[in-house]
Amino acid sequence: MRRLAVVACGLVAGALCLLIGPGGLGGATSELAAASPTPAAASPTPTPGSPAPTPSASPTTITSAPRPTARPIPAPTRAPSPPPGLALRVSGNQLLDARGNRIRLLGVDRSGTEYACIQGWGIFDGPSDAASINAMASWHINAVRVPLNEDCWLNINGVNPAYGGANYRNAIAGYVNRLHQHNLYVILDLHWSAPGKQKATGQQPMPDADHSPAFWRSVAAIFRNDRAVVFDLYNEPYGVDWACWRNGCSSPGWQTAGMQQLVNAVRGAGANNVIMLGGLAYANDLTGWLSHEPTDSNHQLAASFHTYNFNVCNTVSCWNSQDLPVAAQAPLITGELGENDCGHGFIDSYMAWADSYRVSYLGWTWDSWSCSGGPALITSYSGTPSGFGIGFRDHLLKIN
Repeated sequence: MRRLAVVACGLVAGALCLLIGPGGLGGATSELAAASPTPAAASPTPTPGSPAPTPSASPTTITSAPRPTARPIPAPTRAPSPPPGLALRVSGNQLLDARGNRIRLLGVDRSGTEYACIQGWGIFDGPSDAASINAMASWHINAVRVPLNEDCWLNINGVNPAYGGANYRNAIAGYVNRLHQHNLYVILDLHWSAPGKQKATGQQPMPDADHSPAFWRSVAAIFRNDRAVVFDLYNEPYGVDWACWRNGCSSPGWQTAGMQQLVNAVRGAGANNVIMLGGLAYANDLTGWLSHEPTDSNHQLAASFHTYNFNVCNTVSCWNSQDLPVAAQAPLITGELGENDCGHGFIDSYMAWADSYRVSYLGWTWDSWSCSGGPALITSYSGTPSGFGIGFRDHLLKIN
C-alpha cells in the first residue's frame, strides 16, 4: 500500500546479512555496500505516528578498569511447524491445499512489522497474541499477510538490535506459528527496503540488489519446510518497465534486483513455497506479467494484484481486460484490497467479481487506524469493524 505520511531517512554505515536455516545459524555473509543516490520517495501508506522512546540517561562512574558485560545471545530462529494438512501448492491457475482441494486465500493484511522496528520503538504495532488472532479468525479468514523490513531482518544500517536481527526473526517466526495454530496461512511480504547504507524507512520502486536477495535467501532458509507460508517477493513495484521488473536495472539511481533474481534466491535456498509476484504501478498493472513471468522450475508462481478505489485499474472492465487473462494462466491473489471513503461499495464490487473467478483477496489493513487514512478494517483489535471493514467482514461471514 502506498503511504501518505513521509518518514525521515538517515544514512548509516555497514551491512551484515545472516542466513539462518531451520536448525539455526547457517553462516554469515557480510555485504559492504556503498551509499547510493536516494530516489524520489513514493507516496507512502499512512502509518500511525508513534514516538520513539527516549532512553534515560544513566550516570557513569568508573573506579577501575571495567569488565566487559556479557551480552545474551538470542536463540537461533526455529522454523515454524504448520498443523498437519496446512500447505499450499500451485496447480495450473489454482491454489491447492494439502489434500489437493482448490482453495482461495481470503484474509487480511497485518501492518506494523515493516515500520515499527526501523522507527525504533517495537516490532509489532498493536497486539500479536492469541487473543488478537482469535479476533481476526472470527471474521472467517484463512490467511494473514505480514509485511517485513529487510534492514530489520538482516540487522543492518543501524537498526536497534532490540528490534532487529535474531530478535526480529524470532518474533516473526513466533507470530507465524501462532497464526498456524489458528489454521491460518501466512504471506510474508518484503514491504520496506533500501539500497546501500540507506535505511529502509519506506517503499522503493524495486527491491535492491544490495540486500534483497540476501533477505530472501534467509527468509527462504527458515521457512522452506513450511508450505503454509507464501513468499510475496516485493510489495508494490513502480516507476520501472517490465524488463527492469524481471531482470533488474539501475534506472532508480541504484541497482535493483529483478524478480528472476529473487525467485532464484528463494529456490537456491531449497524452498519450494508458493511465490507471489506483484505487477507494476504499485501492483495495480498486470499487463506485462505473463510475457515477463520469471522462470521457475517448480512452477509455483502466483500473480499479486493490489486494487483500491483510487487506483487506475479499479473497474470491472479493467479487471476483465487486464487481470482475467493472467487469472486464466496463474493463481491471482489480491494482496491488498481497500477503499479510503470509509464505505464498502468499491470492495463489494471487487469481491463479487473476484468470487466469480475464484480470485483470492486480502483486505488492507487489520490495524486500528483511520478508515480513510489507512484504510483500516477495524477500530479496535477486538475486531470491531470500521465503516469500510464492516462490508469486508460481512461478506466473508457470508461466503466463507
